[in-house]
Amino acid sequence: MEATNLADLYRTPLLDWGRIEARLDQGLSQSPGSGGPNRHTCWLATINRDGSPHVTGIGALWVDGTFWFETGTGTRKARNIARDPRCTLSVAAQEFDLVVEGEARVVTDPSTVAAMAEHWAAQGWPARVDESGVALTAEYSAPSAGPPPWFVYRLTPRAATALLTVEPGGATRWSF
Repeated sequence: MEATNLADLYRTPLLDWGRIEARLDQGLSQSPGSGGPNRHTCWLATINRDGSPHVTGIGALWVDGTFWFETGTGTRKARNIARDPRCTLSVAAQEFDLVVEGEARVVTDPSTVAAMAEHWAAQGWPARVDESGVALTAEYSAPSAGPPPWFVYRLTPRAATALLTVEPGGATRWSF
């Protein structure tokens, strides 16, 4: 991993990725009142066919050193990722703002899909594996996810940038 201090101008220290990852491992609830400014909304940016950006809020989870999200195949984000998997995910925690760049791919391993369903259920969304064994279903989801089934995506990080919003401040970019 290579780290670049983006705030040398202000003589702030290089941020430690371990500190960022440790905070992500604690979870970033999307329940109202649980984060900054009032909750932790994850934003996914994908690339439209014409090269313009498409940005949408998603219910992402940080698990095993990466972000995971779900969506239906008919959504714009799913169609964009199928054509070009490059994307970014951003989130604001109370301690830092974070942007992760990488590639998202559909995960079809039944045990991984089941494990992710358990992670979402533990966060309060009653997700479960559907009859196919490789997608999710539930009584509800975010309107932007489209109708079920919802497929699980893993974002493999290529780079990340964090801006520390607490003392001593700082900004660092990591290449993985």
